[in-house]
Amino acid sequence: LPLPPYILKSRDYQDSDTTDYQTIFAKNKGAIAAPTASLHFDEKLLKKIVQKKINYSFVTLHVGPGTFFPIRAKKITDHRMHSENGQISEKAAYAINSSKENGGRIIPVGTTALRLIESACDEYGFLRTFDGSTDIFIKPGYSFKISNGLITNFHFPNSTLFLLIVAFLGLKETHRIYNHAINQKYRFYSYGDGSLLIRK
Repeated sequence: LPLPPYILKSRDYQDSDTTDYQTIFAKNKGAIAAPTASLHFDEKLLKKIVQKKINYSFVTLHVGPGTFFPIRAKKITDHRMHSENGQISEKAAYAINSSKENGGRIIPVGTTALRLIESACDEYGFLRTFDGSTDIFIKPGYSFKISNGLITNFHFPNSTLFLLIVAFLGLKETHRIYNHAINQKYRFYSYGDGSLLIRK
């Protein structure tokens, strides 16, 4: 089981990890880690989402080892992202584009899903079908094409995931949210708490 290295530094595998570290969305082999924002979802929550008439679609981005690599370069522009493989079906692309055209918010569950749909968008924010690899590095200055919300966990400092949040919300708002999380003793990282972030 590919538990994150920072977990295995503090303890061994537990039997509960076999089910706890697996999303209900998982279908295809290929990821080396779970997209942890999805760990907050279960069948009961999905039923509530359907009852509220909230549309959802499935995409696949196989999490790669690059998600664990801290930024060690002095300049973030010198950091190299590892590529990851992903797929967006014609059905999913059509549903997501339709939601956007009808005024709906596009809220990926996890930074992996956000990175994939941003990779697959054209310059006009139209989502295309996708089956290939992406090494997109979303950092401050990035102009988001389709994502206007995000469900995500709280991330390591000096990580590409934290930089994505800074790009999404701005540095001041990110610091405010993370200071709140620290002061309220939220749990961070893979088995941690989640957040819903909405871009203004």
